[in-house]
Formats: sequence, C-alpha cells, structure tokens
Amino acid sequence: MAEPTLDEWKRMYYALVRIRQFEAQVQRLAGAGEIPGFPHLSTGQEAVAVGVCAHLSRDDVLFTSHRGHGHVLAKGSDLERTFAEILGRDSGLCRGRGGSMHLVDSGAGVLGATGVVGGNLALAAGAAWAAQAQGKNTISVVFFGDGTTGAGVFHETLNLSALWRLPLLFVCENNGYAEFTSREEHSNVQHVSSFAVPYAIATKTIDGNDLPTVYAAAHEAIAALRRGAGPYLLECMTYRMAGHYVGDAQPYRSKEELAAIKEKCPIERLKIRLVAEGVTQQELDEIGERARQEVLQGVERARAAARPDPATVLDHVYRSPSLHSIP
Repeated sequence: MAEPTLDEWKRMYYALVRIRQFEAQVQRLAGAGEIPGFPHLSTGQEAVAVGVCAHLSRDDVLFTSHRGHGHVLAKGSDLERTFAEILGRDSGLCRGRGGSMHLVDSGAGVLGATGVVGGNLALAAGAAWAAQAQGKNTISVVFFGDGTTGAGVFHETLNLSALWRLPLLFVCENNGYAEFTSREEHSNVQHVSSFAVPYAIATKTIDGNDLPTVYAAAHEAIAALRRGAGPYLLECMTYRMAGHYVGDAQPYRSKEELAAIKEKCPIERLKIRLVAEGVTQQELDEIGERARQEVLQGVERARAAARPDPATVLDHVYRSPSLHSIP
C-alpha cells in the first residue's frame, strides 16, 4: 500500500470534520423539532466511515444501519440531498420518504440503510453474490454495530458468505453498546472478530478511532476481497460521543466515561499527526471552516426545499394486483 500523501491526509481530515459538522446540525435540528423521528448520530465514529470508504469505487456497494449518515457521506452521496432526505424534503435522496434511518442512493452505490438491526447483512450478501455471479471485480460492504451479533441473520450471513467465498466486507463498529446495554451485559464474547473464526473468515480487530490504522486495515481487507479471497470481517473498536439517539439522556454512562471518550476523538488524533508533519494550526482551522461552511450552506438549502406533494403519497408504492384483473 502506498502511503497517502500529505494532501490526501488533509482531504481525509476534511471528510472527518465534514461528517462531525453534519451530525451537529442534525442534532440541532432534531432538538428544534425539525426532523421527524429519532436520528442516531455517528459523532466520534467518523474514522471508520472515512477510512473504509477511501478505498471504495463508485461501483462498490454499501449497506448501512440506523447510524449511517457518516457512511453515506463518505461513500459520496450529495450532502444537501442527504440533509433534505433527513428533513423530509422532496429533493432528498428518496424524495423525503425514507428519512434518517432509510437512506438510499444507488447512484453513489449506497443500496440502503435500515432501522432493523441486522436487516442489512443478508442484503449485502445478496449484492456480493450478484457481483460474483456477473464476474465483476466490485465488492459489497456492510456496516453494523456489535449488538447485531446477537441476531441469527448475522451468523447465517457469515456462514453463507464463507461457503460461497463472497466479496463481502463486514465492518463492525464496536462502540461498546447495543443501544443502552454494554457489551459485557449482553455477550460473553469480548471481540466480534471471534465470531468469524469458526467460519474460517479472515478477520482483524483494530483501533477504530485512529484513521491511519483504519485506512491501512481497510486497504488490506479490500485488496484481499478483490483477489477473490472470500469475505473479511473488520472489527473497529470505537466510541459514540452522543447518545443512542438524539435526546438519549445516557443514564447508563458515567461522566467519567463520557470524558474519557472525548479524549479518543479521531479528529483530534489525526490533527496531532498532521501538525507533526508540518501542517499549521491555521491551515487546519481553515480546513475545518471550509467544512463547516459547506455543511451550513447545504442544510439551509435543504431546509428551504419543498416538502413532497401529498398527492404523490402512493407514487413508487408496490401493491398486489386486483383479484378482478386475474383471468
């Protein structure tokens, strides 16, 4: 793997800050009652999205979960249209019909987020099988949390992917909590990577809050997938700085734990590396301000967009044919 240039690291720093600023605006708007439902923020987990998606082509496909804003942005979806979707606007990725937990952007290779825990895994395997059957050199990537490992579909998908040697990258963002329940309370298995071993799936557990580490590990995994080596499970140990959803008071986490999490911020860690390589604080501030302005402009344009016409509520909805139409 060629080491990224300094300019490439700075672009990835911009991507981290861009996602952080995006999530801050989602939190603000949700708190003001402008966003329906309960958005789930990826604040603090940005390095996983950026480090993995840096190696994906537009033709590679991505599946994500209820905490998927960062993945969608890192894969290349338009920021304003993503905001518009979360806000329920007609200019959104799904014309305002999906919202925060159901982002889809086939043009960018984002084939779906889902609010169903584990609901994305089998779909990702299907996409990987389709690419394999068509002789393509593309891969399928699925992001999920450690709580997903308690679902039967997780083990079913591991088994099938191993049997068929599917080009599927499992990326577990292990933030230590399944909603409000700590890892220790819901599983005796400390590391999700352990589940891959009986299926003879290649795996690695890494520091998911260190972007260079994620970047290097994702490169290794994806290169193996493109060589036809079969599925790979990458477990990224990370931390969510926010609650499970906007409005979660987090009574299950102590002030000391929350303070310790902030010390592991992936943006600050990359900043230290960049400063050591000669990037000035002024340039970093300018990069951050550019990201902030892009997000602010995008969210204001999205807020000003029209809501879907109620008359179109049945558009794109599948229904069974009338019994009277059957000969």
